[in-house]
Amino acid sequence: MSATMPGLVVEGARILDPSRGLDAVGSLVVADGRIVAAGPDALNQGRPEGAEIVDGRGLCLLPGLVDARVFIGEPGREHLETIASASAAAAAGGVTSILTMPDTDPVVDDVAIAEFVMRTARETACINVFPAAAMTRGLKGREMTEIGLLTDAGVKAFTEGRHTLSDAALFRRIMTYGRDFDALLMHETQDEGLTGAGVMNEGLLASWLGLPGAPAEAEIIPLERDLRLAALTGCRYHAAMISLGESAAVMRRAKERGVRATAGVSIAHLSLNENDIGEYRTFFRLSPPLRREEDRQATIEALADGTLDIIVSSHDPQDADGKRRPFAEARTGAIGLETLLPAALRLHHSGAAPLMRLVEAMTSAPAKLLGLDRGTLRPGSVADFALVDLDAPFLFTKDRIRSRSKNTAFENARFQGRVLRTVVAGRTVFEDRSGGDGTAGGA
Repeated sequence: MSATMPGLVVEGARILDPSRGLDAVGSLVVADGRIVAAGPDALNQGRPEGAEIVDGRGLCLLPGLVDARVFIGEPGREHLETIASASAAAAAGGVTSILTMPDTDPVVDDVAIAEFVMRTARETACINVFPAAAMTRGLKGREMTEIGLLTDAGVKAFTEGRHTLSDAALFRRIMTYGRDFDALLMHETQDEGLTGAGVMNEGLLASWLGLPGAPAEAEIIPLERDLRLAALTGCRYHAAMISLGESAAVMRRAKERGVRATAGVSIAHLSLNENDIGEYRTFFRLSPPLRREEDRQATIEALADGTLDIIVSSHDPQDADGKRRPFAEARTGAIGLETLLPAALRLHHSGAAPLMRLVEAMTSAPAKLLGLDRGTLRPGSVADFALVDLDAPFLFTKDRIRSRSKNTAFENARFQGRVLRTVVAGRTVFEDRSGGDGTAGGA
C-alpha cells in the first residue's frame, strides 16, 4: 500500500470484534491501510493527519465478512459470474474476503489455474479473493491433485465443490496427504446414490407436491464416514454444508471425541425451510435441499453453541435458462453474497442467536479456519471492515442485485440491517446511497 494513502477515522460507533470479545462504543483509526486502534480508547493516539472523519454514531462497525463458500463462473462461465461482479456483490454485502470453489471450466486443479484466479482477482476484484482447489483432477473423483504444490502456490483449502467423493479409500489417501501439509479439506456430504432423483427433502410435503425426495440419510451417512476417516488420519476436515439437526448431533459427538473437524451451514438453511418452495419456486431448489422447520431450528441451536463453526452464503449463480424450468429439472443453487449479513441479522433481531456469535461465524471463525489475517479489528491487522445500521429496514429488490445472476432465494425480502460502507485495506469499495428504498447505490 502507498505510504500516502489518506487515513480514515470512524468515531462513536459500536465496535463489534469477536476476535477480541469486544462489544463497546468507540472509534476506529486507520492509517496506510491498517488498523491503528479500534475500541473505546482508540482516539487516545490521535487522528492521522488529513484523515477522513466518519460519524459512526448509532451504527455498528464489524470486521469485514469472510465467506468460505463462493461459486464463480470465471474462468469458463463468465455469463454466470465474473470475479469482478462477484466482488462487487460481496462488497455490497459487507463481505471483504471470499474463498472461491474450483467448479469452473477448466477446474481449479493445478497451479496454473489457481494462479490465473489469483492474478485475475488482483487485477479486477475490489475485495480479497482466495481460491480453493479441487481434491481430485477435474473433480472426477479418481486421481488426487498435487496438494503440496497447490498449497505452496497459495491455495487455502481443498474441496470437491458441489461433488461428494464416493471412494472412501481415495478420500483416506487424500486426507493422509492433506494432514502432512496441514491442508484444510472441505467436503459436501450428499450421497448421490441415496439422493437418486430426489429434488427436495423427503417427506410429506414432497409427496403433496408430487416431487421425488432425498432422504436425510443421504447427508448423514457420508458425514459419519468422513468423520471416521478424519479420526483415522488426523487431518483437518470441514463439513461444508450441514442442513440437518441429526447431522449437527453427529458433528457434536465427533468433536467430543477429539476429531479435528469443523462444520459450516448456509444462511439459506438457517433462514428457510422446505415450505418456502411453495408453488414449485425454483430459486429454492438447493443442495442440500431445504429441510423441515425442526431441522432449521436445530441448526440455529448448533450454530449458537459452537457445534457448527461458520456461516457461508454458498453463493451459486445460475442463469434464467437453468432456473426457468419445471422444479425437478431446474439447476440447484442460489446467489447469496449480498444477503449473507442481512439474513443473518434476522436471527439476531428475532433473538434466535446472539449477535456476537453470528458475527464471529462470518468473520474471525472462517478467517482462522482458512489461516487468513482477516476477520478482525485487532490493531495492526489489514483494515477490512463494514459499517452497518443494524436497525435500518430495506427491501431486497431485483434492481439491488449486483451479481450477474439473479437467482436469489430472498427476492423482495424485507430485511433489517443495511451495510452503509465497506472498506478493504483502508479503501472504500462500497457506499450505500439508496436511502433504503430498494434502489441500488454504490461506490
